[in-house]
Amino acid sequence: MSPLKTILRSARSRVTQVLGPRRLARLAAAGDAPIPVLFYHRVADTHPNDWTISSRDFERQIDFLRHSFEVIGLDEVQRRVRERDSRRPAVAITFDDGYAENCDFALPLLLRHGLPCTYFVALDHIESGRPFPHDAAAGIPLPINTAAELRDLANAGIEIGLHTRSHIDFSQPHGPAEIEREITTATPELSAILGRPVRHFAFPYGLPQQLGKAAIRAVAAAGLDGFCSAFGAYNVPGRDAFHIRRVHGDPDFARFRNWVQFDRRKLRHEPTIHYDLPRQHPSAATR
Repeated sequence: MSPLKTILRSARSRVTQVLGPRRLARLAAAGDAPIPVLFYHRVADTHPNDWTISSRDFERQIDFLRHSFEVIGLDEVQRRVRERDSRRPAVAITFDDGYAENCDFALPLLLRHGLPCTYFVALDHIESGRPFPHDAAAGIPLPINTAAELRDLANAGIEIGLHTRSHIDFSQPHGPAEIEREITTATPELSAILGRPVRHFAFPYGLPQQLGKAAIRAVAAAGLDGFCSAFGAYNVPGRDAFHIRRVHGDPDFARFRNWVQFDRRKLRHEPTIHYDLPRQHPSAATR
């Protein structure tokens, strides 16, 4: 990063530290506080990569969140967005993929503080124990959660969600049978493993090119309450509550804080995701 960019970024961060909470408080007074939903993948101190945050950095972020925000679950995020009732600065926490090392530090930390979390897993990898291809290709086949670990997490209060059957990339062409296998039939299979309903879905990669209409309709057809993207956006009260927009839990604390304290400039760059729900779906009228 050039010296000028570093200076500008530092200046923007300072402005957000001062103005962000004030703007958020004004919006909250009207019930309109935008809600960031954070997503992480792996909290660990070995084999760092682009989808890993250290335990120290993660704990710093969690301490900041629990002292500055109300930490809520995805169902409450959706209620506040749907009813335009966001009167306190709030955030939600999610994880994608199902890395076993999250049971060593990150999830116990959240449970110890009583913070809700939704943990999205890819069904085939949970059942087989097979590492993700990108980890195997890097020569570091990172361990995956077992079904027994997921049941223990669910019993402890961690919400388990579906991240497709095989961590599929929906930006590639896929027919109706494959979409059904990845979402529609995988949902009850994961529920059977857990012994409880699965309520939410997160698209692997989660960028606009993955969020196709057919796949989103499959999420609704599976009886799920909503789907998560991952391209960086706020959940603004009064908007579509079936689509849960998420922000990366950036290890860089300045960028992380800039997002959660509400940088209104981010709203100008958010892509629009077009889809249609079945007419009888509860969210169809409020999309």
